[in-house]
Amino acid sequence: MSERLSPGDTAPAFTLPDADGKDVSLADHKGRKVIVYFYPAALTPGCTKQACDFTDNLGLLADAGYDVIGVSPDRPEKLAKFREKENLKVTLVGDPAKGVLESYGAFGEKKSYGKTVTGVIRSTIIVDEEGKVEHAFYNVRATGHVAKIIKDLGI
Repeated sequence: MSERLSPGDTAPAFTLPDADGKDVSLADHKGRKVIVYFYPAALTPGCTKQACDFTDNLGLLADAGYDVIGVSPDRPEKLAKFREKENLKVTLVGDPAKGVLESYGAFGEKKSYGKTVTGVIRSTIIVDEEGKVEHAFYNVRATGHVAKIIKDLGI
């Protein structure tokens, strides 16, 4: 089980391919706050709802100084299909090796339909302008989570 992050921790650096195969790094966003959210799989109902919620609120979040990056174990080709099908505007990156998911505590044992399984733990990490964890939310729900983040951040 990977260690969960806590406020004040340094957010693990990462560089992952986006839906177009271009590298996206956390370091590219230095000086801005970043909402890094982890979801199990593109093109699934819950993950689609969450990605659409982030897309619908992207302007509000950007105006408040936040960039949004969604991370899943999907390959860029699947992320591109997801983006096109759902008209998503958030940056989606793939972590098929699951190293970044693990470094953020977003991969490990979880309950799914009453069974213990190993997989992606739906999580959201808010990183400040200096690369430190401001908030760490684990085992979040896909529906209503973006509204909760907006409320918790006072946006």
